[in-house]
Amino acid sequence: MKVHKGIRTGGRSARVQKAVHEAVHELLSSHDREALTVPMIAQMSGVTPSTIYRRWGDLPSLLADAALDRLRPDDDPVDTGALATDLKQFAEAYLDETGSELGKTMLRDVVASGDNGTTMRCAEIARCRLAVIVERAQKRGQWTPSVDQLVDGIIAPMTYRILFDRQPPTTKELFVMVDRCLIREKVEKPKD
Repeated sequence: MKVHKGIRTGGRSARVQKAVHEAVHELLSSHDREALTVPMIAQMSGVTPSTIYRRWGDLPSLLADAALDRLRPDDDPVDTGALATDLKQFAEAYLDETGSELGKTMLRDVVASGDNGTTMRCAEIARCRLAVIVERAQKRGQWTPSVDQLVDGIIAPMTYRILFDRQPPTTKELFVMVDRCLIREKVEKPKD
């Protein structure tokens, strides 16, 4: 995404971003993705096409940014009181959201943007949510794998299956991924 550095995050800039994102989501609900154009989005959002090009660079970057906005959760992950159930609830919610047709499309938009910054922001959403779960478990005195180990053991294979396999993993397969991450002997580094 070719967002200019130094763009203000509040005021008019925030209003423009909100209006453009809302226009994207509304147009996607009534038009084929291939039919979307920057001028259509500009007209519906009440901005000029040059504003969209200046802020997002191109249509794939705009679609990716709008997808990220929608993927960003409003609340922290559910606190069940135990790491295993916290992770299973989070993983199941992540699978439900990103494994849906809309979720797959949003993930594809992020990948199609061709911008590493956009894909890193997408990854950061999941990492931050996992960090909340890990931190809560550690405060309860529970042993936890690292956030990187959880990303490698749950998010990476799930996302691969969502994007490239015939179907996303089942809930049972997903819970096996979580359980594997919680096998302490396999995740801790061997002591010398």
